[in-house]
Amino acid sequence: MTNTLPSLIVYTDYKSPYAFVADAAIRAIALQYPIHLDWRPYTLRIEEFMGTVEARTVHNWRKVRYGYMDARRIANRQGLIMKGPRHIYSGKLSSIGMLFAQDHGFFEAYHATTFERFWRHDLDIDSHEEMGRHIEALGASGADFERFVQSDGAVRLQRVTDEAETLGVFGVPMMIFDEQLYWGGDRLAMVREAIEQTLSASADALRQNRLRTESPGAA
Repeated sequence: MTNTLPSLIVYTDYKSPYAFVADAAIRAIALQYPIHLDWRPYTLRIEEFMGTVEARTVHNWRKVRYGYMDARRIANRQGLIMKGPRHIYSGKLSSIGMLFAQDHGFFEAYHATTFERFWRHDLDIDSHEEMGRHIEALGASGADFERFVQSDGAVRLQRVTDEAETLGVFGVPMMIFDEQLYWGGDRLAMVREAIEQTLSASADALRQNRLRTESPGAA
């Protein structure tokens, strides 16, 4: 019998400030526990999440300004550079890039550099040209990436999005463990607790099974 690691599904979006500042702590979970991180893109639709720029009320703008101020405060404590966004981004191209990087075996490098470069204002994640050069700098083919974008990429991203929303995902970072949803970096303590409970239960079950098989008269 082969043992498979428990899986922590993580939905993220490179244009989300809170996903950026939670990223290191989420990745650290896989170093603390024997689990598999299953990264998936979920592209926030800003108009649905915060309203269109034209329709935002004064109250909405206060929430927007606070959100970036708060995220920058967290980023500063981690030594991260976070510059305010220059405009409202779609982010779909970078989400498709995640799928492409996973297919071609350079997800870790893509994931880290896409977050870092975007928030330094060093990468336009909606630009096909810049994203192609970004992919090439990581050792992959920009032309292959563009072909993926124009063929299966958008379809696969929509499929991942539809599945996410069926599971209840509405924002990022969103983590799912043992069918339970946890939204935001401030829920990581609860995620760790759930992981520890699952690992402890698995260890107890394994121990009981060994006792049964090793006891006198066991078949």
